[in-house]
Amino acid sequence: MTQDFVPSGRVVVTGLGAVAPLGTGADVFWPRMLAGENAVGPVTHFDVTDYSTRIAAEVKDFNAADWLEAKDARRMDKVLAFTIAASTMALKDANFPLDDEDLKLETGVLIGSGIGGLNIMSEQTQKLFLQGPSRVSPFLVPYMIPDMSSGYASIHFGLKGPNTCVVTACATGVNAIGDAYHIIKRGDARAMLAGGSEAPITPIGMAGFCAMKAMSTRNDDPAHASRPFDKDRDGFVIGEGSGVLVLEDYEEAKRRGANILAEIVGYGMSGDAYHITATDPNGQGAQRAMKMAIKKAGLQPSDIGYINAHGTSTPYNDSGETRAIKGVFGDHAYKVPISSTKSSIGHLLGGAGAIETVICILALRDQKVPPTINLENPDPECDLDYVPNESRDHSFTYALTNSFGFGGHNATLILKRPVD
Repeated sequence: MTQDFVPSGRVVVTGLGAVAPLGTGADVFWPRMLAGENAVGPVTHFDVTDYSTRIAAEVKDFNAADWLEAKDARRMDKVLAFTIAASTMALKDANFPLDDEDLKLETGVLIGSGIGGLNIMSEQTQKLFLQGPSRVSPFLVPYMIPDMSSGYASIHFGLKGPNTCVVTACATGVNAIGDAYHIIKRGDARAMLAGGSEAPITPIGMAGFCAMKAMSTRNDDPAHASRPFDKDRDGFVIGEGSGVLVLEDYEEAKRRGANILAEIVGYGMSGDAYHITATDPNGQGAQRAMKMAIKKAGLQPSDIGYINAHGTSTPYNDSGETRAIKGVFGDHAYKVPISSTKSSIGHLLGGAGAIETVICILALRDQKVPPTINLENPDPECDLDYVPNESRDHSFTYALTNSFGFGGHNATLILKRPVD
């Protein structure tokens, strides 16, 4: 670290990139989300005839060759291609000077994945059984391991600062951004590329979640399958994609004239210590994560103007998160707008928290709250303002986003609209 860098203690977002089921690029998916569009449909990646769930939120407009050299595009796992695309967009959005070698020495990468290269693992396992071990690709291990989103992004862009990874299931994206925020705050990097990526819509991935009976089986009505907080919800809808942010020290960003999109002001995390997949039904762990983030931000619960809920559309998650929000916010829980954008784009697992952080930043920028679509028959246990079916103009300064993962991981991030 060069001696002239003294961390300001403030961390801002200067660029964002997104690959989402509603479209590649924030300028594509965000207007569609505000319009209440839905990305869920029949699975097209492979034959799902024998699966109990035959629907998903697939990315339809993505071509890896648009973002990678042809050779890499052909052989690289989709999760890495999503990562590079979202990272390229974020760096461009930040007008980040990739020709500044000194800055690149002090810029790190922290992009997580809950599962990693599931596509290449599925393909190569099949090749092993059909053709024998000599035909397995030498790229299997490096393209399969979850840390390679960070590793390959570091190599691709020449970023030589802290290079690490978070794997906390569906909390991965928020944990990655929160941990990168801490790295900058303590002065270990001037900037970080941070987020999450996932490409789980594969034969083995779908089969595993079907076996758990965790996904919606509303195969004949995919547009209404993801319905968080609705009494008729029957499970989550799996999605794919990536969200990546450029984080920078506040003073460093100002010095280079960067456009500040938002400031990260609070980060909290906790463990349920309850069950390998189920969340604590009383939401105690979720409460602790939210309370920690609010305390670290120096705020009161009443300061939060929007909550992007984890809101998976599973019976237990949605009611448990509702109880957790009530436990933290008291009467304000009934006043703050809350939405689950998984209703539109499904659940991106390790990429969910990252794409939802992108959504919070766009909501702060435009002062618009995205809807929870398909909320037609509210669950009596879920009686808060979930912004049903239509987006809403809303004046607010602070947004909070929740992510909870298998293993009892809870993570909360608070973002502030830039006002100075």
